[in-house]
Amino acid sequence: MADAEIAQSLKLLALDVDGILTDGRIYYGNNGEELKSFNIKDGLGIKLLQQGGVDIALITGRSSDIVARRARELGINDVIQGREDKLTALKSLCQDKGITLAECAYMGDDLPDLAAVRAAGLGLTVSDAALPVRNAADWISELAGGQGAVRQACEMILTLRGTLDSLQADFD
Repeated sequence: MADAEIAQSLKLLALDVDGILTDGRIYYGNNGEELKSFNIKDGLGIKLLQQGGVDIALITGRSSDIVARRARELGINDVIQGREDKLTALKSLCQDKGITLAECAYMGDDLPDLAAVRAAGLGLTVSDAALPVRNAADWISELAGGQGAVRQACEMILTLRGTLDSLQADFD
């Protein structure tokens, strides 16, 4: 269970991509192009969390121009692609940023994410994650990957930090 003290100390939310920001499906076009579907609600949640002072990073086992494009659209500067060892990538990212794993949340859904979910100060996952990941997570979204689960995680963190209402008030 996530608590306010941990949420207050967070400096980074690192996200897996496939199964977290997407529903985990990959579409191939007739000309070999790869297509992914991202949920716009997750994008706004990411923007709100960034405004609330938490940096965002993407760590994914696959490499895709689509992921780089989505990261640029969301102002995410830290994008690590082609890395199956998510924990090693997360540790390296934290070291580069001068933060500890305890100051980091990680959201992943499958076995390559398991060690990072366990090691982060706040381990997050989605409702349709692999059972070992759900068992290891501190918090599980009510939603499946690609269905707004990242938005729900961002709002949970901001609620625990006591800043969600003020950030949403900017839209009034």
